[in-house]
Amino acid sequence: MIRFIGEYKARTDDRGRLVFPSAFKAMTGPEEPVRLVVKKSLFSPCLDIYTYGEWEKEAEELKARLNFFNRGHAALWRGYMSGRAVVEPDGKLGRISIPRQLLESAGIGKEAVFVGAGHKIELWARDRYESSVISDEDYVALAEEILG
Repeated sequence: MIRFIGEYKARTDDRGRLVFPSAFKAMTGPEEPVRLVVKKSLFSPCLDIYTYGEWEKEAEELKARLNFFNRGHAALWRGYMSGRAVVEPDGKLGRISIPRQLLESAGIGKEAVFVGAGHKIELWARDRYESSVISDEDYVALAEEILG
């Protein structure tokens, strides 16, 4: 199982392409092309990026919990599947091309940050990411509240 770790700054070009961090690409292994699924995060103003295999696993887990004869379940599935893009780093520079509407949905302009979040990567607008980072004191308080 792949675990993404670290923060990497990036800049988008005029076509919405970003250089995919080589450290993340190395974690996926050289045996096959890197296929990624990009989607808007459910809870944060960023994009979530999964390896195709990890996204398939998540999608199958959700699908197994749904009853498609229930309209609400069908609507949830439709919402879950919409607004996704499959991207692959190009061979030359390792750039990924993310559709403009996804970048705009997360407020990503010229400056972005790739953040390793274990099983996925988060892609943030740099200013939004910097303002979302919690202080050490708040982190400790959350750890005590949730885990203590």
